[in-house]
Amino acid sequence: MVANIGTYIDSPFHRYADGKDLSELSLESVANLDGVVFHADPAKRPIDKSIFGNANVVAKAVLIHTGWDKYWGTEKYFEGHPFLTRDAAEYLRDHGVSLVGIDSLNIDDISDGQRPAHAILLRADIPVVEHLCNLSKLPDSGFTFYAVPVKVKEFGTFPIRAFAVV
Repeated sequence: MVANIGTYIDSPFHRYADGKDLSELSLESVANLDGVVFHADPAKRPIDKSIFGNANVVAKAVLIHTGWDKYWGTEKYFEGHPFLTRDAAEYLRDHGVSLVGIDSLNIDDISDGQRPAHAILLRADIPVVEHLCNLSKLPDSGFTFYAVPVKVKEFGTFPIRAFAVV
């Protein structure tokens, strides 16, 4: 079964054999989350921690709007996508976010195989949502975010219907 298709969520089991699988994610970690959107500079691929400034991200769904979703369905979508740097992922982990999402191909730079954002966030039990769209339509804050997967044992990734209530 292909699970990395469309908008999907990664649970810790996606990266770590001892991590929580989809069936073990608490509903509180993926549903009814206060959400905040941060807008990345479209001229930059790496997104470092400076994007967060001094914003309160504790227990929030942090969504990174890069605008990359405009390339969905084209070959460009798969080349040179924006991604979070190690320091950005460490910042989010250290500031107690509940979930992190991005509107690009991957939260990591896939050119080197290291995947620090996945490693840091998933090891800290912070689910990752990739391939989001329409983040430009959300306010920067004041909305509730949902990214609920089916409860499947021994699956680390699965498509979701991600949505926000404004």
